[in-house]
Amino acid sequence: MFDNLQDKLDRAFKILKGQGKITEINVAETLKEIRKALLDADVNYKVAKTFTDTVKEKAFGQNVLTSLSPGQLLIKITHDELANLMGGSKEDIYLGGNPTIILMSGLQGSGKTTFTGKLANYLKTKKGKKPLMVACDIYRPAAIDQLHVLGEQIGIEVFSNKEEKNPIKIAEAAIKQAKENGNNVVLIDTAGRLAIDEQMMNEITDLKKAIKPNEILFVVDSMTGQDAVNTAKSFNDRLNFDGVILTKLDGDTRGGAALSIKSIVNKPIKFIGTGEKMEALDVFYPERMADRILGMGDVVSLVERAQEQFSEEESRKLNKKIATNKFDFNDFLAQLNQIKKMGNIKDLVGMIPGMSKAVKENDIKEDAFKGIEAIISSMTPEERSKPELINGSRRQRLAKGSGQGVQEVNKLLKQFEETRKMMRMMNDKNAMAKMMRNMPKGMAGGGKM
Repeated sequence: MFDNLQDKLDRAFKILKGQGKITEINVAETLKEIRKALLDADVNYKVAKTFTDTVKEKAFGQNVLTSLSPGQLLIKITHDELANLMGGSKEDIYLGGNPTIILMSGLQGSGKTTFTGKLANYLKTKKGKKPLMVACDIYRPAAIDQLHVLGEQIGIEVFSNKEEKNPIKIAEAAIKQAKENGNNVVLIDTAGRLAIDEQMMNEITDLKKAIKPNEILFVVDSMTGQDAVNTAKSFNDRLNFDGVILTKLDGDTRGGAALSIKSIVNKPIKFIGTGEKMEALDVFYPERMADRILGMGDVVSLVERAQEQFSEEESRKLNKKIATNKFDFNDFLAQLNQIKKMGNIKDLVGMIPGMSKAVKENDIKEDAFKGIEAIISSMTPEERSKPELINGSRRQRLAKGSGQGVQEVNKLLKQFEETRKMMRMMNDKNAMAKMMRNMPKGMAGGGKM
């Protein structure tokens, strides 16, 4: 996500490295590179110019703070302006009304139907709602079928009527059913086209007038860059939608849509989609996205994802096992599965401050745990619970059974043992204190850590 933009901004800030004061000359040179980086990311030209003019105005003439270098000060100003450019603060989805009616809009191929499923799943699992999804794409039977498949996958009811060719009648019948069945949110998936046309715009405008939705969301493929912004403007002129959804942010997106769309249509980005899984939906936080664009990571989002997957009860049980040296491969595999549920591995590592560059230099594959899982799956129940039983001949068997080399089996066993030791040490306060005392003076903060 935003890798190319991140690299170019990093190079721009290196111009100020070692300078004692921010001057007109070095600021101008840096901002010229920042403007180039934004334009290369397919950001609207006027937006890029206004952005750099604002940064220049705030940076010019400022003395460097004692604890900051000029580069750090300009990064801080740029970070704050990036966050403002994307909306400044998080905007929640409106859930008033009984039921709340949410209308989806967007072009065909933008990920509208998939997002409808993701949002329904989010409202059910995170907000305690009882959603009803409605298939109002009367032109594409595949879209109706897709919504039913997603509904089965996440356990949410879908309303459709393939015989009816009037989307208004379908939506009105669905809202009536929702009121009768106690569904407090109705999500209406509408028809899209490969390009904007008058028939589509008239149809969705008429649908809006008939059902009077509480919230209209515009779903756009973030990989289309400036085209996404132009499409958003056309839809907003007709629908006056309430918020934008950026999909496919896990792909090779340049970032133009995310950075331009708020300035052009003056509507907030509310959610971002980062994968195909139904859980791959994040609330959009402008400040956190600015952190990630500038390579600062996103620890808060990482912790939130972890908290969703790891319960306090599970943590207590795990700590007890670690303390009594009973942590085994069953627990190890369970932890891997929990991590996988948190999202794309490359994306997760990129959320750790300072790790975004390492992610780019070392390709982290989505199936990074596949070999480990194959080896553990080849173990007998006894071997999983008692790893010390795994001798030379058993290692040979595990290598054959998993399709991995003996070297990979040995590597996993060594890593597992090192993990166990580290976990025991972290649970042992005396051992941790001893380790801190033995650390070089500078590393432990001179005993003040």
